[in-house]
Amino acid sequence: MEINLAGLLPEALLIDLPEIDAQHEEIFRRIESLKAACFGSGPVSFDDFASLLDYLEYHFASEERIATAVGVDFAGHATVHRDNLHALQKAFAEVRNGARDVHSFLRYAEYWFERHIAVEDRPFAVSVKNSRAKSGDGLRPANSS
Repeated sequence: MEINLAGLLPEALLIDLPEIDAQHEEIFRRIESLKAACFGSGPVSFDDFASLLDYLEYHFASEERIATAVGVDFAGHATVHRDNLHALQKAFAEVRNGARDVHSFLRYAEYWFERHIAVEDRPFAVSVKNSRAKSGDGLRPANSS
């Protein structure tokens, strides 16, 4: 699967796990698409917001699958995913009932997601690459030459 990673995913947020980087790109694409729709003249579809949250669940499951496949402890990261998904779902419920506007939800989601990649996913990727290198699949650890 080819994806143009020069798109919406900032280069500084690439973690060098192609499947996960592609999913991160898709999440940023969905957020940008929602932002564009919010500035349009018609009503915003809550289905598109729900689809974003569904895709985040899929993405989190992908990370867990990769961690399990290479034997990386994922318990702490899974807890972060559950907590953050719950917070995003709560914020979206506030959008649905009129207590929060769509723009603040999208700002929150985008900020949270960028921070999550930088703080949580980057060390996760290093662990995955190191585990793969130890198992002899030919992938070198992040800092080797």
